[in-house]
Amino acid sequence: MSEMVVRDARAGERAAILALTLAAYEQYAAALPEGWWPQYRQNIAGAFAVGAPGELIVAELAGALLGSVLYFPLGSRDTPWPALRLLAVSPEARGHGIGRVLMDECVRRARTSGAPTLGLHTMEVMAVARRLYERMGFVRVPEDDFHPVGGILVMGYRLDLGTGAGAST
Repeated sequence: MSEMVVRDARAGERAAILALTLAAYEQYAAALPEGWWPQYRQNIAGAFAVGAPGELIVAELAGALLGSVLYFPLGSRDTPWPALRLLAVSPEARGHGIGRVLMDECVRRARTSGAPTLGLHTMEVMAVARRLYERMGFVRVPEDDFHPVGGILVMGYRLDLGTGAGAST
């Protein structure tokens, strides 16, 4: 994976990134409350609509998209820190550190902006992602939790950019 490139998405890649993200998140459909997956798919699609806020970052190898993440710079949301959302790795490309590389890029951008903290939300069913975040130094912030519908817990996490492990770069 040494030739992997991490870069901002190009305008014409939104449909491919949406397809990759939906394929990555499809595994959670059965774990969500009945009827919630179609709403979540719609929410994901809205996040990738033209004009939606955030910076779309991708990882590619030999022209093939392997993963993506949506990064919200400092000042682009109602929080005093940048955030990320919808980290996704193609099911066929998992296990090669792509999620970590994308997370490191978000941490790098947040640090470069001078932000004190980087935030994110995830769900209980996303155990692999939670382990990645926790290994990177993200900590649970229960006051950032919310319950969108059907008893789902969306869990808040933050990384202190002054002392967190974060990226090694």
